Amino acid sequence: MCGIFGVIANNDNVKDQIFDGLRRLEYRGYDSSGIATINNDQINCIKSQGNLDQLQKKLINEDLLGNVGIGHTRWATHGVPNEANAHPHITDEVAVVHNGIIENFSLLKNQISETGINFKSETDTEAIAHLITLYLKSGMGSYEAIRATTEDIKGSYALAIIVRSEPNKLYAVRKGSPLAIGSSDSKNYIGSDGYSLGNYCNEVTYLKDGDIAIIKNDAFEIFDHQNEFINRKSQIIDKTVTLAEKGAFKHFMSKEIHEQPSVIQDSISHYINNEDLTVNLPKFPFNITNLKNITLVACGSSYYSGLVAREWFEKLARVKVDVEIASEFRYREAPMDSSGLTVFISQSGETADTLAALKHCKKLNQKTISIVNVPNSSMCRNSDSSLKIFAGPEIGVASTKAFTCQLVVLASLAIHIGRINGNLSDDDENNYVKSLLDVPRLISNVLDQEEDLIKIVKELNPIKNALYLGRGQMYPVALEGALKLKEISYIHAEGYPAGEMKHGPIALLEKGLPVIIGAPSFNLFDKTASNLYEVIARDGNVLLITDQEGLNHLGDTTKKIKSFIVDEANIITAPFIYTIPYQLFAYHTALLKGTDVDQPRNLAKSVTVE
Repeated sequence: MCGIFGVIANNDNVKDQIFDGLRRLEYRGYDSSGIATINNDQINCIKSQGNLDQLQKKLINEDLLGNVGIGHTRWATHGVPNEANAHPHITDEVAVVHNGIIENFSLLKNQISETGINFKSETDTEAIAHLITLYLKSGMGSYEAIRATTEDIKGSYALAIIVRSEPNKLYAVRKGSPLAIGSSDSKNYIGSDGYSLGNYCNEVTYLKDGDIAIIKNDAFEIFDHQNEFINRKSQIIDKTVTLAEKGAFKHFMSKEIHEQPSVIQDSISHYINNEDLTVNLPKFPFNITNLKNITLVACGSSYYSGLVAREWFEKLARVKVDVEIASEFRYREAPMDSSGLTVFISQSGETADTLAALKHCKKLNQKTISIVNVPNSSMCRNSDSSLKIFAGPEIGVASTKAFTCQLVVLASLAIHIGRINGNLSDDDENNYVKSLLDVPRLISNVLDQEEDLIKIVKELNPIKNALYLGRGQMYPVALEGALKLKEISYIHAEGYPAGEMKHGPIALLEKGLPVIIGAPSFNLFDKTASNLYEVIARDGNVLLITDQEGLNHLGDTTKKIKSFIVDEANIITAPFIYTIPYQLFAYHTALLKGTDVDQPRNLAKSVTVE
């Protein structure tokens, strides 16, 4: 959440590069934005409420000169989204941008206010700017003032700071939230992630917790939490991060939905041996032969991918699985089996709750694997091992291709463990791998029917509420479908196990209520069909997603429902096939409603605060 971008150069026009960097970070927040530079011994700042288009209008008529500057695109935590609360926050001496939350903000604000300083915003970040300024005015140098401020503040944060009296320096601070430095052609950059820096440099250096960097246009120094100078290794930027453009698609979400056959194929190619039809995972630094328990930890869509995968691990590997919501998990202080494996799932690899859960499990001596989309992320660096999902950059806030690529890796891991522990035979592994290899084709078949789904969406429009039902793996797929609809169309939607409907949600049924049911014929179809009949009896408006065999099974009942037919599936392919109609349904419903598909209100892509 929140995007930080900064530049220090040997010329006086860094504004345009800062704005371009912010544009590449806008998926992290778009409530407000701003840029500050130093010119003629003065800090100049332009801010705007709303997305970057609003800031761009203001910048057209402003020079905002300077060889050093910082910018920010905001996801609001403290204070409503308005211009006063937008970053950078400035005093007469410093400008600060911040990603994270200062937990002792109220106490600090009271202490600062007692010195006669009046706050201009409702944000926690303004307290940081005032603290640094107070230390500067007490006689400290800039680095010392920043270090002293970090000792006062509690919470998680990434900071970029410019100081009026030092126009040839840029400061970067990290504790908990990601921040990286990139270098190129007598310029240095800082950004919240490698994607924002990919257009300007080939390598980045990631700061670690407690680091403070002093950055000039041609060099930088990093000091660790013990105030010792330290060399951090630079890392090559994955060049796929520079390829995120919408192309012919109207929205990133649409592009990313349609990319799934190709990115899933790419993900599969990294973990499957096509010739002998086996899973080929990298060697883990621990033994997985005798695993008795696996814990999957994640948030949001990643949590639902874990719920889908639970059935794979339990049926294919015969290992007990717990799936945990990261934000709740560590506070329960649940006992952990010393022989257990904990798998952390995150698109960004920076999700604050999941990262905190990872650190918690490391203290409990758990074997740890992270499944992420972003290489060199905090989760990768802190896990015993990591598996990249190879989805490419996902810019749309609502996850689509990252979700299905996570499923690829989870399925591969489940098959691998099942083969290693002897639960699967060679033939079993070959057959499951064949199914996985067939997923891109099956998804393409669904996408070919997009026009049919658009017609259904128009027939159901307008939708005010919706209920998603499913059994087995179709239950977490229903949860994911409901989440997609909520995220981008702001329509209230709930996902439920179909068998649980009569235990409460059936009270919501009324004439015309859209009820979307995923029901492959190979598993529990008759049970799901009985729930479908219950909906019809109460005048619900059913959209059934099933295969031809399932539809045939319903006979004349098909006249009372809407249906969308997909290919026959099995335990491996079904979650992939049935996810795609739900993504398309949400997307086209949002289009009809006129909401901002790629930048839905109140959401950001990378949730780096708890």
